[in-house]
Amino acid sequence: METKIDIDTWPRKAQYEFFRTMDYPHFNICANVDITKFYAYIKSKSLSFYTTMIYITTKAANEIPEFRYRLRGDEIIEHDIVHPSFIIMGQPEVFSFCAVSYSENLEAFTAAVNDRVEALKNTINLVNEQERDDMLYITSMPWVSFTSLSHPINIKSVDSIPRIAFGKYFKEQDLLKMPLSVQVNHILMDGIHVGKFYEIIQEMLDHPEESLCL
Repeated sequence: METKIDIDTWPRKAQYEFFRTMDYPHFNICANVDITKFYAYIKSKSLSFYTTMIYITTKAANEIPEFRYRLRGDEIIEHDIVHPSFIIMGQPEVFSFCAVSYSENLEAFTAAVNDRVEALKNTINLVNEQERDDMLYITSMPWVSFTSLSHPINIKSVDSIPRIAFGKYFKEQDLLKMPLSVQVNHILMDGIHVGKFYEIIQEMLDHPEESLCL
């Protein structure tokens, strides 16, 4: 389900009107997150790192209303729930888009991911369900511990879907860290909302037994 936001009473009305005049109102934040406890935990449970990261990323985004806001013409709507569309390697060195419905039940979510990945095996799928905006776009660059990242968007149309990327994890003293990039539309949210996202993600990574509900 979705709800229309009353822009006239929205506290960010002035920011909305300011940023919507820009050709490229997007901004990107990249920071390292501590995955030390999370990585050890999922390995002890024989879980997929990529799948579980997609799971908690989507879970965190759904806890923040602004990550569920979408632009439709001159209107803003809020989805009750958003779902991940992520990158997989359907063929060697060739990616495909893979979208699944989000479930708070990790076992059910993992099964849905595995089924969809198997269905796309040895194919190239670049159909990203363009008619839907209740999505999060998620990708991974496990070859690079990047310090910044930008995503392609179509500036000829209003694009308000958040884009999230994972980088190559690395050791820093006794900690295991990973670059996490978040790109969003400034018309709908500000740095404080992305900051909340990072806080929630780090809390989940620090307490994997709770965030994964295992």
